[in-house]
Amino acid sequence: MATRFFGERIKRNEDPRLLTGSALFVDDAYLPNMAHVAFVRSPHTRARIKSVDTTGAMEQEDDTSIITATYLPPKSFPI
Repeated sequence: MATRFFGERIKRNEDPRLLTGSALFVDDAYLPNMAHVAFVRSPHTRARIKSVDTTGAMEQEDDTSIITATYLPPKSFPI
């Protein structure tokens, strides 16, 4: 996909699928018993998170599991 000159047209293989709406994305996939994941990061650059309140998430009946850093080995994250 390298070009020799700036502004040169590049033929991309994925364009027809994207432009006609026939492209498939990860979010389009559905499998039986499929679970979703969400990662929540701190909005503060160098803040130290002292605790995470997961009680609201644990009360949801359809959640498979809630995992925080406390469940991981101690040296997983540099501090």
